[in-house]
Formats: sequence, C-alpha cells, structure tokens
Amino acid sequence: MQPLPVITPATVDVIEALTADLSPRWALEIVKATGRSPGTVYLVLDRLERGGWVISTWEADAARQGPRRRLYRLKGEALPAARRAVARRAAAHQPIGQPLPHPGV
Repeated sequence: MQPLPVITPATVDVIEALTADLSPRWALEIVKATGRSPGTVYLVLDRLERGGWVISTWEADAARQGPRRRLYRLKGEALPAARRAVARRAAAHQPIGQPLPHPGV
C-alpha cells in the first residue's frame, strides 16, 4: 500500500463510504452514498486501487440480469489509514471546544 500524495475531500468521501460497509460495493452504491458524481468516484476508486488501498473484482452473479458490476472493497492493511483519514476530516470540522479524536485512531 502506497501513501496517497493528496487526500481530497472526494477521496475522503469515497473512503468513508468504503469503511461504513466493509463488504464489496459497486461504484454506483458509492456514488449514492457520497453524493459525488460518477466520474469523480470512478477516478478516486482507480487512484485508490493503483495505490494498493482498494481491490476490485467482477461480480459473479449469473442469475442477475444486466451487465456485470465491478465490486470494490478496502484492503485490510488500508483500513487503519482509511479510518485515520476520515477521523482527520471529522476533527477538522469539530466545533470549537469539542475534544479531538485520539491520534491513534
């Protein structure tokens, strides 16, 4: 897993969606969860996959009608860094006087 050179708000949104449900998810589920455009989500997923944070597989449900879907999930070793990225954003948006999350999160 490579460190991400830049973690944009869109990246954090996608990471947050992937950490909210650790089962494999297809991109349009992530689009709906984040409210981001499909183009943005696909670019972020591609960057996360090239960086070793995400693994993707093709859906193998032969009974489902329609085109196959590509499923994405966070790799196990990426989960701690993903949770830290989400926690940092949450800490940045905390009202004044609220305690910050523990840095080991």
